[in-house]
Amino acid sequence: MYEWIKALHVIAVISWMAGMLYLPRLFVYHCDAEVGSKQSETFKVMERRLLRAIIDPAMIVTWLAGLWLVWQGGWYVSGWFHAKFALVLILSGVHGFFAARVRDFANDANTRNQKFYRIINEVPTVLMVGIVILVIVKPF
Repeated sequence: MYEWIKALHVIAVISWMAGMLYLPRLFVYHCDAEVGSKQSETFKVMERRLLRAIIDPAMIVTWLAGLWLVWQGGWYVSGWFHAKFALVLILSGVHGFFAARVRDFANDANTRNQKFYRIINEVPTVLMVGIVILVIVKPF
């Protein structure tokens, strides 16, 4: 069962990360759309659907499967796991931040510019690299 749950976890992580990398790109383009325009309304639908149909469920499955793996594998006593857990908590916080931005755009209340979203787009990537290195290399 462990290997099946691990496969589910990896699939969920890939889905979560795909959404976390794409959503801020939508924000970049949404910044250019005039409030109330057809383009802006289309971005609102895309952002909401991406968040609710892909990113949120993928995060939930990632967490549930990951916690099961940690418990079954006894990884909770490993130093590398503690570091990974911290990075996953930060990634979850970024997820929450993105969800709040989806609400801002939905309410035509975005206050940030394209440059901000281009920079914040890199945060999930950096976290993902750290998480993957910790899981594969287990440096400590």
